[in-house]
Amino acid sequence: MRLPNCRRCSVEGDGKELAPPVRNPFVHDLRFTTLQKAQIAVMTVTLFPLRLLMAAFMMLLAWPFAFLASMGRSETTMEPQTLWRRVVDVVLKTLMRAMWFTGGFHWMKVKGRQAPPSEAPIFTLAPHSSYFDAIPVTMTMASIVMKAESKDIPLWGTLIKYIRPVFVSRSDQDSRRKTVEEIKRRALSDEWPQIMIFPEGTCTNRSCLITFKPGAFIPAVPVQPVVIRYPNTLDTITWTWQGPGAFKILWLTLCQLHNEFEIEYLPTYTPSEEEKKNPALFAQNVRRIMAKALDVPITDYTFEDCQLAMAEGQLRLPSDTCLLEFARLVRRLGLKRDKTGRILEDYGMRARKRRGERVQLEEFARFLDVPETDLISDMFALFDEHEDGTMDIREFVIALSVVCRPVRTLETMKLAFKMYVEEVDSSITEGELACILQTALGVADLSVTSLFQAVDEHDDGKITFESFQSFAELHPDFAEEFLFGEKRLFQSPSQTPVAPPASNGFCKKLD
Repeated sequence: MRLPNCRRCSVEGDGKELAPPVRNPFVHDLRFTTLQKAQIAVMTVTLFPLRLLMAAFMMLLAWPFAFLASMGRSETTMEPQTLWRRVVDVVLKTLMRAMWFTGGFHWMKVKGRQAPPSEAPIFTLAPHSSYFDAIPVTMTMASIVMKAESKDIPLWGTLIKYIRPVFVSRSDQDSRRKTVEEIKRRALSDEWPQIMIFPEGTCTNRSCLITFKPGAFIPAVPVQPVVIRYPNTLDTITWTWQGPGAFKILWLTLCQLHNEFEIEYLPTYTPSEEEKKNPALFAQNVRRIMAKALDVPITDYTFEDCQLAMAEGQLRLPSDTCLLEFARLVRRLGLKRDKTGRILEDYGMRARKRRGERVQLEEFARFLDVPETDLISDMFALFDEHEDGTMDIREFVIALSVVCRPVRTLETMKLAFKMYVEEVDSSITEGELACILQTALGVADLSVTSLFQAVDEHDDGKITFESFQSFAELHPDFAEEFLFGEKRLFQSPSQTPVAPPASNGFCKKLD
């Protein structure tokens, strides 16, 4: 698979052709000069422990105020904002500001005007890149949307409950609907505080704005876009799926002499009648305004792309994979992950009958039973490695299987073997295995020689699915051992990278 030389990625939605973002939004690499390393070493034994203790002390001071103000509250009704509660509000904002000050956020630049609740019941904040994005929450004491488990965290949970968040329960299958309904109920009420929402739904490295989730836009009320910047020379703030862990980010940030933070309140955006009926359009238009203010591109990558990149299958994706781009196109085509499983076998049988015949764009569209559109053309281009206007449909089926069931590696491999095996002995060659794995990983080049030789115990130049399955069961980490070498994988926050960083974007991360 390959990514064409350019794809549509605009700042203002004007249709201009721009290069893809130069950095993967789900990856953050930190590299230090010798001087920076020396500074961090000194700060670790001097400033860091002092700042950590002071920040913890400020939280301890804030706890009793938050506890008293939260006593006797109802989760469904909003009590009158009495004088003593207003005093508590001011005290907590002061203590939280002192906490951030001790952490090195000495001056915070505020641009624009914060709209009152009557003008904009909802704030939409972006880009979301770190837990330091809690700064705007403590500045405004606005409600936020967060997971229900957070309220049980000692000390911090009490502070969270004070701002009356909308809790999302992972154990409740109907939680998403209930959350949207609660956001809508509060947004349409004159009693509740403003709601602050990060519509990206996950942390990125601020190199672009990924797709906004519709939750903040379903109530169809005016929103105030708010953009966040951390204009620091060394970015120790960003916390993505692939990057330093949570404590390392805290440690490195507290070791900086000064950390800059900027927040800009953009003009309130009032939805049109069309946008009120179409939350996705509302979200898209607000995102364009925010991207223009930040001077960054917008992309159609989503939180689900991040989940695909981090899926714990035996074939974990390299960070230069094209499959995230493919997943984006699959989502736009309407082939949802939970509905494509039943057609994969049908696609596989039809692709097998073609026995590797390369098809043109028109035939590919007929195979999918869809019109020949720009979307289909973009998808076709991913598989046109030779740039001769042809593709092998078997590669499309393999890629679709990976994005639909990323953790079920052996099922994808079984489907691939069925499409590639010879009728006589049900086996494939090294070249065919290379084609299968290149597509399954979304890369243009891959050496499979060492893996093939390890599986080919009889040294006859062919392997069966049964022999591959047995080998995979004995070597569950076969991809990292035999395939990747110096190629960097997406890493979960708790993992250590298996190789040094390599510069990449998306290929030259399904509802």
